[in-house]
Amino acid sequence: MAVAETLKYDGDGLIPAVIQDADTGEVLMVGYMNADAVARTVETGRVTYWSRSRQKYWVKGETSGHLQHVVEIRTDCDKDCLLVRVRQDGVACHDGYRSCFYRVARPDGELEVVEPRLIDPKSVYGG
Repeated sequence: MAVAETLKYDGDGLIPAVIQDADTGEVLMVGYMNADAVARTVETGRVTYWSRSRQKYWVKGETSGHLQHVVEIRTDCDKDCLLVRVRQDGVACHDGYRSCFYRVARPDGELEVVEPRLIDPKSVYGG
């Protein structure tokens, strides 16, 4: 049985995927996949997501060149969440940061940027 067929998807047919740098353990981003996106990811070795806002597939890096190369795919004990360990080319965040988790919640409730912006997103995505 193929991996995609053994997973548990939510009511919209999606499963969350936590994307982690395979070398450092840093969490880079979180995306969603349906069974076909999981199968495409396994088959190609490039992370494929289902865009909930655009209602279409997208391969990380297809526009920016900042590809995610799959090293390993793991599932949690309930098989309703994925951990995808990758080697990341460039940045993972469309805001220009290495990781989408570049802000920290301070005790006063404010969000503070704690990571350096590595690229100008306008140079990649326009704007």
